[in-house]
Formats: sequence, C-alpha cells, structure tokens
Amino acid sequence: MSYFKILLKRFHVLIAFVFLFNCNSTVNNKTEVSTNPKKPNVIIVFIDDMGYGDVGCYGATGFETPNLDDMAAQGMKFTNFYAAQPVCSASRAGLLTGCYPNRIGFSGALFPHHNVGLNTEEWTIAEMFKAQDYATGCFGKWHLGWQKEFLPLQHGFDAYVGLPYSNDMWPHSNVDGHALPKDKGRGKMPPLPLIVANKTSDTISSLKDQDKLTTLYTEKAVDFINKNADNPFFIYLPHTMGHIPLGVSDKFRGKSEQGFYGDVMMEIDWSVGEINKALEKNNLVDNTIVIFTTDNGPWLNFGNHAGSSGGLREGKTTSWEGGQRVPFIIKWPNNVPEGKVCNKLACAIDLLPTLASITGGKLSERKIDGVDITSLFKGDFEKTPRQSIWYYFGKNNLNGVRKGNWKLVLPHTWASYNVKPGNDGHGSKRVKITLESPELYNMMRDPGEQYNVYDYYPEKVEELMEEVEKARKELGDENVGIAKGIGNREIGKLN
Repeated sequence: MSYFKILLKRFHVLIAFVFLFNCNSTVNNKTEVSTNPKKPNVIIVFIDDMGYGDVGCYGATGFETPNLDDMAAQGMKFTNFYAAQPVCSASRAGLLTGCYPNRIGFSGALFPHHNVGLNTEEWTIAEMFKAQDYATGCFGKWHLGWQKEFLPLQHGFDAYVGLPYSNDMWPHSNVDGHALPKDKGRGKMPPLPLIVANKTSDTISSLKDQDKLTTLYTEKAVDFINKNADNPFFIYLPHTMGHIPLGVSDKFRGKSEQGFYGDVMMEIDWSVGEINKALEKNNLVDNTIVIFTTDNGPWLNFGNHAGSSGGLREGKTTSWEGGQRVPFIIKWPNNVPEGKVCNKLACAIDLLPTLASITGGKLSERKIDGVDITSLFKGDFEKTPRQSIWYYFGKNNLNGVRKGNWKLVLPHTWASYNVKPGNDGHGSKRVKITLESPELYNMMRDPGEQYNVYDYYPEKVEELMEEVEKARKELGDENVGIAKGIGNREIGKLN
C-alpha cells in the first residue's frame, strides 16, 4: 500500500471517530437536558393598596419607577388584570388558592380579634411548588390568619418573616410624625407583631419601625435567592406598603415630587431592582419568572397618602374598576415576548393553575376558579382562556360581572370616595351610595364607567344576566338572598 493510501485511510478513520464522538456528545447532551431540566424559579411581588395608575408605564406622575418600567419593556404588561376581590385578606386568599375568595369562605379583611384563617384543607400555590422540591419563602404581609395554624409555614412555605395582618391594626394613631396617641378605634388592639417562622420576634411599636419594613422584606428575599441559587425556588413578597400608615426609609424620604406616597412607590421600585440584581448576580435572570401586581386599588379617602386609580372609577373595597383592576407585569426572558401589552381578561386566581402548568405542578382535587393563561404569557393573544370576571364583595355579594368588553353592574350599596379626601395620614369619612337598578358599561370605550348604556343593548344585558345566574348558582349572592351556592367551602377555624 502506498504512503498516500495509508494517510488517506487514517484520515477516514479520524473523520469517522470525530463524527461518532460528536454524535454521542449530541445524544448525551440532549439526554441530559431532557431528563434533568431545571424548572424556572418564580417570584411574585404583591403590593398593598397600589392603584392602577401608580406605575410609570401605567401613567404614574410625580415619581418614577424605572425598574418596573424596564421590567415591562423586557416582558409584558396587562391592561385588564383583576385582583380576586378589592380588599386585603380576600384578595390574598384568591391569589394563593386559585379560588374566588368567597368560594373558600373569605370576605373583607381579617382583624386581630378574628379566630379564623386560611383552611389547611386548601391547596396553596406554595404547596404546589413545595411538592416539586422548590424552596419556598414568604416575606411581608400575610393577612390570612395570625394564629400558628394559619401562618405561612402551615401552608407550604419553608421560611416566613413579616406582619400577620395590616400595619394599621395596632394601638396607635396612623398620622405621620412621632406622637402616637391612642384613639377610640385602635386603643384596644394588641401590639403589632413581627413574626419569624411561627413566633413573634419583635413588635412594630412606632412609625419609625414601619420605615424599615420595605428594606427588611427585600433583604430577606435577596438572602433567600442567594441561599437557593442552585435549587428551584418560589418567593412570595407581599409588601406592607403602600398601606397606611406609610413608611419609607431615609434613602427615599423626600425624594419624589408627589410627596410621601411617591417616596414609598420609589422604594417599592427599588425593591424590584434589588431582586433583579440578585438574580443577575446568581446568573438566574433567564430562568426566573418575575411577576408584579397588587392586592386591590387605592384607599382614595387618604388623599396625599393614597395612590391613583389611573382614571378608573372609585377605589379599594368597591366593585367599580378602580377597586379591582390592577397593574400586572411579568418578565421571563426567552419565554414572555418583550414589550408586549396584553388586553385580555385575567385575574390573580389564574396564577396558581398557570404556574402549575408551566412547572408541571399538580392542582388541588377541589374545584378552583382560576384558568391556565400560559398562552397569554407566551404572546398568543388569539386565545381567550378567561371568558369572564365575577365581582364579589362583602359577605357574599355579587356586585357585577364582566364578559369580554362588557360589564353589567348589579344593584348594590358601596362606600363611595365621592368626598373630599383627607391628608397627611388622616382619612375622610366615605359616603354610602346605593345603585337601585342595573347598569351596563362598554369597557373598551368607557373604562371609567361614566356612561350607562343599559337601555341601548338589551341583547348584551341578556347575555351577561346568564353569567350572573351562573355565578349565583355556583357561589350564591347575598344581594338577592342566596346565602351560598353549590360550590362554597368553609374558612379555617381554630381547633
């Protein structure tokens, strides 16, 4: 055999070896990816009493929210996203369980004298993640029962630091300043506890103490990210602010044109920035879903200590749009398309089934009301996973329904903000108003609910009344004497 033929043969052998090596490497890499995928981390930042108009990309004025605006530019914002109910405890119960709050016995806000809380029979979003070996942490306001059996560690969380209920539920005045005289409404309330895991570690005894809360929660969340960077994790970060009494650290006090409330919003935005920095530091940005939203609309009668409804009608504790339509931003690089705006209906109760679908988690055997909106997160707006919203409030009052672009408001009584607001931590007294007959609004043309078109679209009224009857059959309606529907369950009670 000639020298040339020997070289040619060796060359062919070498090529075959390289080809075989590359094939095996490709197969092995594919096998490794398919059998051991790292599930995405999930962070939900949940703000208290923040209005639809309190983020820069939603039209905020007098202060800036650059981190949230960047998050929307790098992800997606929703313009028709709803809290589960327009008040603290009920809203949080809906988010964590995927249920309309009245289905699981929740309404309004729990106070320190209440002996009820989130039923341990309910399957929470934290338990869904924990069942998949996620590390789970909650840092902030809980407000689903303060006794041990109702606290976060009994509902799927590995770690908890925060307040058990709202920061105005303490024996002090809510007015800004150093003097804290007792008043008739609060003098009988117990000290406000700061809870770590299942025990009180300290008390929040002054407004200066409240100034530290946003930073405290943020530091705990960042520490949790750093400690669990090699494992999938879920963080629920329900900030105490901007519930009154407002508190803000020295690094943001006096920084906004808007005043104290603007300062608070700037610190909330800073908190989101710190979370993003921690993700970048740990090379976790691309594999982390970050969600930002709020529990209900603004407490408008507190004037310059309250947020903005962004032109929507009324605010917190009402079933008008200002009470329940809230900002919602999601960022998940390479999955959620950048800079998109979603106008489809969605609700906080949809997060549990959606995140379960994304991560492969299991859902409760009990019925839930949330729907999978993964298609919307992916930018597929041709689909409409959520067809309607039911506006429940009070004991179990159905105050309206929305389907598509149409909202039917049912007769009910509410505490209106159509009064001169208070200022500097003082809230004015709201006035009760009763709607005597149904009203119909086109939400595309009239999101501020100013023009009742009930008489002009009888076919839409008929269509939405079918949705009303469906809701009443399922969950009841105290407004018409239906105490419970076929799907109601009990709130948790002390053993």
